[in-house]
Amino acid sequence: MGSPRDIRRLALMALYQLDARAGDDTDLIRGSLDDTDSFLSEGLSFADPSSKLSEKDRDLAFSIAQGAFANIEAADAEFNELSTEWAVHRMPAIDRAILRLAHYEMTMIKDPKPKASVNEAVELAKQFSTAESPGFVNGLLDKILKRVLAQSDQRNAEAAEPIDH
Repeated sequence: MGSPRDIRRLALMALYQLDARAGDDTDLIRGSLDDTDSFLSEGLSFADPSSKLSEKDRDLAFSIAQGAFANIEAADAEFNELSTEWAVHRMPAIDRAILRLAHYEMTMIKDPKPKASVNEAVELAKQFSTAESPGFVNGLLDKILKRVLAQSDQRNAEAAEPIDH
């Protein structure tokens, strides 16, 4: 079984391809996740190179990527609102994919640890993008994290309120 970090890396690779192909060729993109040996030969490392990612792990990664791809409009709208200096279309493609993946995890999967999504996104930016990208990714996702946590606190407070009859 693959680690959550490795599944996330595969999801990023699939999301990047989905974006580049405008959502077409999904079978080809899903199939590309099966050749993890080629990733290693190209210098892409996994958290535990000795572990093998199962078919279930690869299916999960692709499912996450498809969910993030389906949520692009909502993610990009929030990024454009919060990042006044960099419009989404001006961001490097890999940064967009990293941000969209984390946004999906934090807002749609209801990850019980949204801070972990931010940390993992920063690590992905360190591995796959420019020297400036980790700081940019962290800053933008921190704003989203604050919104997500505030919404969660509000939902919890509303759920705890007594009902008057």
